[in-house]
Amino acid sequence: MPTEMTLLGASVVLLVVHIMLQGQTATRDRGLDWNAGPRDGEATPLGPLAGRAARALANYQETYPAFVALALGLAITGQTGGMGAIGAWLWFLARVVYIPLYLLGVRYVRSLAWVASMLGLLLMLLRFF
Repeated sequence: MPTEMTLLGASVVLLVVHIMLQGQTATRDRGLDWNAGPRDGEATPLGPLAGRAARALANYQETYPAFVALALGLAITGQTGGMGAIGAWLWFLARVVYIPLYLLGVRYVRSLAWVASMLGLLLMLLRFF
């Protein structure tokens, strides 16, 4: 199986990790009744950790469609490997590193991880040319 397809599967696991982190931290802040209920009305504000988890998930969701499209495009066109595979690894590893950096509130290095993930997407895109 091409590297890009393996990482596409792994990226779904990473998405679930993001969702679980966001859900667990929000439940810790707002309570089990809020999580199990219909969530009508005004929600209590999230604490710093839950807020970071929610923003990290949103950030992942912003770049995830591009990764999926590029990985599938490379596989469909038979252009897997090489620069595309390096880009896929770079995107994936940067997104893994991004989670603890964001949750711990590490400035600048977190932004570098984001830039690295964008570079990974660019490498994948360049593989088409």
